[in-house]
Amino acid sequence: MMKINLVMIVKNEERSLRRCLEAAKPLVDRMIVVDTGSEDETVKIAEEMGAAVLKFSWVDDFSAARNFALEHSDGDWNLVLDADEYIRPISRETLEDAILSQQGKWLGGILRYDSYKDEEGISVSTSILPRLLPGNVRYIGRIHEQPAGNYPCMLLPMEVDHDGYLYMDKGERNLPYLRLAVEEEPQDGYYQFQLASTLRNLKRYQESLPYFQNFYQYVKPKEAYRGQGIVLYLYTLLDLGREEDLDMAAKIIEQEEENLYDWPDFYFVCGIFYMKRVLSNVEKYIALLPNIERCYLRCLELGERPKAGSVMGTGSFKAAYNLGTWYEVSGQKKLAVKYYQMSLKEGYVPAAGRLKALT
Repeated sequence: MMKINLVMIVKNEERSLRRCLEAAKPLVDRMIVVDTGSEDETVKIAEEMGAAVLKFSWVDDFSAARNFALEHSDGDWNLVLDADEYIRPISRETLEDAILSQQGKWLGGILRYDSYKDEEGISVSTSILPRLLPGNVRYIGRIHEQPAGNYPCMLLPMEVDHDGYLYMDKGERNLPYLRLAVEEEPQDGYYQFQLASTLRNLKRYQESLPYFQNFYQYVKPKEAYRGQGIVLYLYTLLDLGREEDLDMAAKIIEQEEENLYDWPDFYFVCGIFYMKRVLSNVEKYIALLPNIERCYLRCLELGERPKAGSVMGTGSFKAAYNLGTWYEVSGQKKLAVKYYQMSLKEGYVPAAGRLKALT
């Protein structure tokens, strides 16, 4: 008989822990919660939910805490979650069938939907994360820890909602760990990427730039996070917006379009790049104007691709809205209305204001 355990590390998670455990409990045989120093009701909630609660003294190393928890699990498989992650309904039978359908040693991936705040309100992005681990797999990495070993990650029929970014920005907390990790392993593209993206999220764009440059230099071609890192690098260059930044963005786009041709997020940022490039010097870059339309039409052609890791809307309502904006400013009112309507139909509220202005 297959045994599946839930294995977690927590600290001060009273806001979300009960909901997390309620969603996971029907899928697992045991729930193992390792507390790293909570001062709220976290431990009480875990015990009320039937979890085995263990204590771990924090040593500035997330892998050490994860591995301590895993050492206390007797599961054939360990499901690893954070307290602000909630599994969407799925049966134990469906999960077991998915596990039994694979052979060899592999990691089970979840499709996570991350909600976060931005200038438009709340947006959602997706990522595939290895979270169902064979019983003897452990973690490596001081922070943003990853399962050790070079095993394939197979997507499970398991979707998870994550709302932690709406309530807490852990960027400042993570910075010292990331700086130390980069110092210890300066040619590790993953740590360079994590430090760069953390600084970017804190709006420290100029400070993040050398780490994005290092990431781009050191990341291996087949790494799963490479595309996301390139897109964030491009957004950072566009946010800085100097001529040398736009020149670098142009170079990266030229180099990467062949590699990222099937990803709407890439074409979405390209559309923004071409608009900024033209506006930076209309006379010099006027020939690039058709690329704005081309990129957003390509986004819509590709459609939403959550399993590729994506920001929701880059293949649908956000691309349609930006295309409507392009047609509006270029005097093509009929097409502008068409794409604003397409965007609004999918629930993108800003499109309603543009339609009202036009009609």
